[in-house]
Formats: sequence, structure tokens, C-alpha cells
Amino acid sequence: MAAYGVCINEDDEILLARWLGPKGKRWILPGGGIDHGEHPYDGVVREFEEETGYVAEVVRLLGIDSELREDPDRDYHALRIMYEVRVVGGELRNEVGGTTDLAQWHPLADIGQLERVPSLDTALGLYRTTPPAGILR
Repeated sequence: MAAYGVCINEDDEILLARWLGPKGKRWILPGGGIDHGEHPYDGVVREFEEETGYVAEVVRLLGIDSELREDPDRDYHALRIMYEVRVVGGELRNEVGGTTDLAQWHPLADIGQLERVPSLDTALGLYRTTPPAGILR
């Protein structure tokens, strides 16, 4: 289970982190795994600061991305809780020694050209449509 923050500024730029995943470097929303006993709300604030240097404030819950994937090694089920957040403090910096190596603002218009994880598109769909049940169909 993980929590991620969609942060879009007044210049229509979205803040992304570059993830060092098994398929190479790809752009992802700032966020990540929730610690045992941690509320997802607190987890997104903590992860956002770890990966970007910014202190975030949760604006609203966008929804949940549920991904079920079977592979030869394991039965995998990811639950990603998506929040809209805004920056309220801190200073942009890169994470050191974590799962990301770069935090950067990107124009929303350029998202289609980025190497990115599929959950980024899901989160933007939730952000744009605000489905009442918190799920895209």
C-alpha cells in the first residue's frame, strides 16, 4: 500500500520524482510505501518531503488505484492512494540514497513524452475528473 501526491502549480506544471525501478528510470508522483501503522495521509506528507524537499499539505483525496498483476514469482496487488497536495514550505532538492534520484517540475502538456509509470496517468485522470467513487472505469 502506498500514497502519492499530485502537485500542480500555477504554471500548469506537475512535480514528479524520477524512480529508480527495475525497468530503468521512470517518472512517478512523489510518494511511496506507507509504514506499518501509518495513516496514508501522514505517509504522503512524509514521502513527499523525503523525495522532493517540499513540505506538502493535503488538499483532497482523489481516489485509489488498484493494480493486480500476476507474474511467475509472486501474486502482486498494489493499492495506491492518490491525493492532491500543495507545497507549503521547504525547498526543492533531490532524494539521496532512496528510490528516486531527481525531483523536477514538468509542464503538464509534456507528460506524454516522458518515460513514466502507468499510475501517473491514472492519478491525472482522477485529478481531472474527480469521480465520486474515487475510481476510473
